[in-house]
Amino acid sequence: MIRIVADDRIPFLQGVLEKVAEVSYLPGNTIKQSDLKDADCLITRTRTRCDRALLEHTNVRLIASATIGFDHIDTGYCRAAGISWTNAPGCNASSVQQYMASVWLHLATWMGFTLEGRILGVVGAGHVGSPVAEAAEALGMQVLLNDPPRKRAEKSDLFMELDEVLAQADIITLHVPLNRGGMDNTLGMVDRRFVEQMRKGSILINTSRGEVIRESGLMEGIRGGRLAGVVLDVFSGEPEIDRKLLDAITIGTPHIAGYSLDGKAGGTTMSVRAVSRFFKLGLDHWSPAYIPSPEQPEIRADASGKDHESLLWEVYRQTYDVTADDRRLREDPGAFEKLRAAYPPRREPPAYSVCLAGGKGEDWKVWKVLEKLGFVVEREIPLKKERHQNNMKPK
Repeated sequence: MIRIVADDRIPFLQGVLEKVAEVSYLPGNTIKQSDLKDADCLITRTRTRCDRALLEHTNVRLIASATIGFDHIDTGYCRAAGISWTNAPGCNASSVQQYMASVWLHLATWMGFTLEGRILGVVGAGHVGSPVAEAAEALGMQVLLNDPPRKRAEKSDLFMELDEVLAQADIITLHVPLNRGGMDNTLGMVDRRFVEQMRKGSILINTSRGEVIRESGLMEGIRGGRLAGVVLDVFSGEPEIDRKLLDAITIGTPHIAGYSLDGKAGGTTMSVRAVSRFFKLGLDHWSPAYIPSPEQPEIRADASGKDHESLLWEVYRQTYDVTADDRRLREDPGAFEKLRAAYPPRREPPAYSVCLAGGKGEDWKVWKVLEKLGFVVEREIPLKKERHQNNMKPK
């Protein structure tokens, strides 16, 4: 029987592999070399640095990270040592899409602008950036894409140069991997020059990795009045964060954009299946049997007298309100890691049905937008009826 060491905070995992493996659960940030001496497999998250110091003189043959990113894995060392690794690309893409829509709708309402017709620049149009772009288009925004690797591979005019995107976009959002060097380096890519190239009065959003921003250059841009707003879900050096930077930005959250229950279930599903395929455990098609439903799966909103974006925000914030996460982080910035560990359950739009009352005939546009964002929309308030729980399984 193989031996597995797993991060004890990976949801939906405990009890899954025990029939086919000997499994030990440990806090991800405390896993050390001696814990892995006799382990065949490590199932982890980003808080475990998987390098020579951790892996040398162990029996680990596979690292399965239940995360979209893999910059915590020393892939060069693993290749040289004959250790296979896998991550979970796109597992939390819909969760980040939900986060982004909440940010846009909140900022539009709070800052007094409309999203329709705004230009969004998506830097990194991969597993996460692409669905984010789709959500923006559903909300009436024009989308510009920058993705050098895809541009080279696909030879497509769909992708623009970075300086062109920065010069035109009202909002820039980053969805890049953390690449330390090479032709597609992203380490410190957002510096003083990057900010100076952005349109004056534009907004910067980062949900990728904190280290893609040189925070000193960003602070200069904020102090100089170049940017109208900054939204950061990730910070350099987290869980320790620069509190002056937090005070200076518009919205700050503790690396939770991808933390929906659906996204977490997706990451665990991909990891379990990868481990099963590698060790031939017979769980190649496993997925969680049950994902808890929202406390209030039915959303009811009165469309009377509301413009479309105000109505969308009223609906959307009942599934996820980014300002609540911002408030919790500002109340106790030192609790960054605790806020992540104790993050409240969040379901994505497909777990909800929306009933709109009142309004005018043209509110069909709102219905269409909500449907594109994943909601189940009912055109009239239904009679009381039995509802089945939404136990959506990740694909």
